[in-house]
Amino acid sequence: MVTIPYALFLIIALFIFFVIYPSIQYFRDPKGLRKFPNMSWFSGVSHIPFIVLAHGGFRSKYLEELHKRYAVIRTGPNSLSYSDPRAIKDIYGHNTKCTKDGAYTATMGSHFHLADVVDKKDHARKRKVLSSAYALKNLESWEHKVADKTERLIAHLDKMCTAPLPKSQVIPDSKDLNVDYRAWTNFFTIDAIADIGLSERLGFLDSGNDICTAQRMDGSIYEIGFRDALYQNARKQSLLLWDYDWYPLLNKIADIIPFYRRMSEHSQNWDAVYLARAAKRLKRYQEGEKLDDFFQALMEDKNGSPNNLEWGEIVAEVSIMMNAGSVTTAIAMANVLYQLLKNPSVMNKLRKEIDSVLDKYEVVAPYDKVKHLPYLRACLDESLRLFPPTSHGLTRLVPQEGMAILDGYVSGGTSVSVSAYVAHRNENIFPQADKFIPERWLGEEGKALQPYFLAFSAGARGCIGRNISYLEQTVLLASVLHRYNFALPKPDWEMQRLETMNLILGEMPVKVWKRDVGGDDVWMDK
Repeated sequence: MVTIPYALFLIIALFIFFVIYPSIQYFRDPKGLRKFPNMSWFSGVSHIPFIVLAHGGFRSKYLEELHKRYAVIRTGPNSLSYSDPRAIKDIYGHNTKCTKDGAYTATMGSHFHLADVVDKKDHARKRKVLSSAYALKNLESWEHKVADKTERLIAHLDKMCTAPLPKSQVIPDSKDLNVDYRAWTNFFTIDAIADIGLSERLGFLDSGNDICTAQRMDGSIYEIGFRDALYQNARKQSLLLWDYDWYPLLNKIADIIPFYRRMSEHSQNWDAVYLARAAKRLKRYQEGEKLDDFFQALMEDKNGSPNNLEWGEIVAEVSIMMNAGSVTTAIAMANVLYQLLKNPSVMNKLRKEIDSVLDKYEVVAPYDKVKHLPYLRACLDESLRLFPPTSHGLTRLVPQEGMAILDGYVSGGTSVSVSAYVAHRNENIFPQADKFIPERWLGEEGKALQPYFLAFSAGARGCIGRNISYLEQTVLLASVLHRYNFALPKPDWEMQRLETMNLILGEMPVKVWKRDVGGDDVWMDK
């Protein structure tokens, strides 16, 4: 009797499992998904095409091009991408029946945090605990922390100022491009969220780097770069996540390759970074310190009664706060200055609005003076529209009974999403969608666009830190535009972008010099 070698049997079994069976399922089409156009010819059978696309570095941009032809695209055997912003209400709205899908359980730690918890009741419980910390009224008590970080960034920019760029010159000397605005806005947001959330002064704006302490599970302490630990962890997930069932195994197998193994090491470092932050703050709490921060709201309700959360849940909430609270706002801060430098007429109009409410010698813009400036908010929102920091489609699971999305029925158990990058470039909602036009957000026309604005997601699962982000963006942008002029390396210089779980930016070198506000160089004597 002829026996088949074990290796050959394994190959045949894998071929049947990963190719033959999925192909049969594709043609059986039990969920009726074959009516939707495929992202690629193999997308209806396997997640591999989307994993390959993720390695290309900007999957949402690729989808946006495809969506110019198709309103709905099948991106995997069980996943659909929508381009029509009207689908936002169906998928993410307050009354949606959709829940977060397997992407969130595949990447969770020992405990869910607010951003990845799937169960709606558990999410409501968490949000109730945290809502007091993120409430709009708390912005008043936290503004001084944002002002402090603004002062520290300005202190650095003052040191880096060079001579004004001659009006006839558009390309600055390379030696004057001495500030990476992208890095420094990230130092700003990390320092800010550490202070707002944990009353900890990391001091990145003082040191000019992001080296911080980290704590291993055994309690030992070491030093690590905050941004490398965080960003590489997210990058690996963004490359391999898309087949949720196989992600845990694929994640481990990938570590055979040094490229992925280095990312895994950074992932462990990120765990150690936020564990150190949480442990340090817990010690202060146990010693009796009553501090006005996010951690205090985790430990006690507004009446001082203990919330009795498990330590794992507290650590998980600290991790997402340090992650989401620093990354997306920093991206937004760099993006808006970049867009303003690319559009000088918009910059001039915004500067006039800011200068009209700030005194000549005012260094840090008081939030009360600038929070209601309509053109300033319009510039922020237009930048968030054009390049949303979280650009990809946040996946949701259709309930088992199925539901209508737009005017079409989608079977239960299907993953659906709307990419913010794609939705924000829909010409029917946003004419001249590729252009930076803040005026579109003004007046009644601007209000009518808000339901299609996905930069902070939408509905009950929308970003709870939205108000803090706007506070930081508004104060910093008004302050630096009032005090400085900036120049990019050259007029046609382009920002480099890498889509991981967020739309991460490359370096942004700028020349900085002080403004001659009101015709007098008021800053020379300061």
